[in-house]
Amino acid sequence: MGLLKTKAAEKAKPLKPGEGWAYAGKTDVGRTRAHNEDSIAINEPLQLVALADGMGGYQAGEVASKIAIDVLTEEISVSKLTERDIAKIDPETGTSVAMRRLRSAIEKANNRICSVSREKEELDGMGTTIVAACFYDGRVGIAHVGDSRCYRFRDGSFEQLTRDHSLVQEQLEKGLITENEAHASPQKNLITRALGIDALAQADTQEFRTRTGDIYLLCSDGLSDMVENNDIKRELERSADLALVVKRLVDRANDAGGRDNISVIVVRVGAPLEDGQWWQKFLAKPATK
Repeated sequence: MGLLKTKAAEKAKPLKPGEGWAYAGKTDVGRTRAHNEDSIAINEPLQLVALADGMGGYQAGEVASKIAIDVLTEEISVSKLTERDIAKIDPETGTSVAMRRLRSAIEKANNRICSVSREKEELDGMGTTIVAACFYDGRVGIAHVGDSRCYRFRDGSFEQLTRDHSLVQEQLEKGLITENEAHASPQKNLITRALGIDALAQADTQEFRTRTGDIYLLCSDGLSDMVENNDIKRELERSADLALVVKRLVDRANDAGGRDNISVIVVRVGAPLEDGQWWQKFLAKPATK
């Protein structure tokens, strides 16, 4: 009896470089809207994911969100930076080159939306939220404008990493309303920042160390307004199949009423693309004269 080993008892094999990464995403019109104004992007070669929730007149929000996602992806893809380059620290700002690149891409998306809005009268006033996550060198850079969110699920803990740019969030932080009042507020969808509204895009940026097995979830308020955080966490715990998780989350939002477009992206962090990051390799080299 004691000599037999079951597969469950065998020690998990270490992942090879680049193994274990998984991506899934879905956008859905919901139950009440005539068309979908959300846009999403999953670019595995760039290790970039992004989501935008548009707003404006008839189909203007759809145009704004698509422009934001297209410009962001284009700017990241043409930067031609190596893994080592993007991990370097910019001496002028004290932030990594990767974060500077992400912020710059969002600023260019904002400029493009403003330009198109001025050129076409029917698109006047269009805007969009955006949240993006880019993975590099054992880190993730997150940038957002508006109330589209990024969460992290790690070691059983589910945490919101972004802060909503909304009127209700400001009221909550000032102690003017409670958490329950915020959740039920008729003003919870009034945002204080968006792309396409002002000439200057004020994106909040953050950078975190990643761990193999981390799960990062990006979503529009069509999910976060309709599904409680604990229920989102339960779905992440329930299955390792990210495509199934995304489907179940969208279904939950629709079952709760589907009052808005629903968009979700989920990323599971795998092993680094290289066997050790560039700075680890540098430190491991023997000293030379």
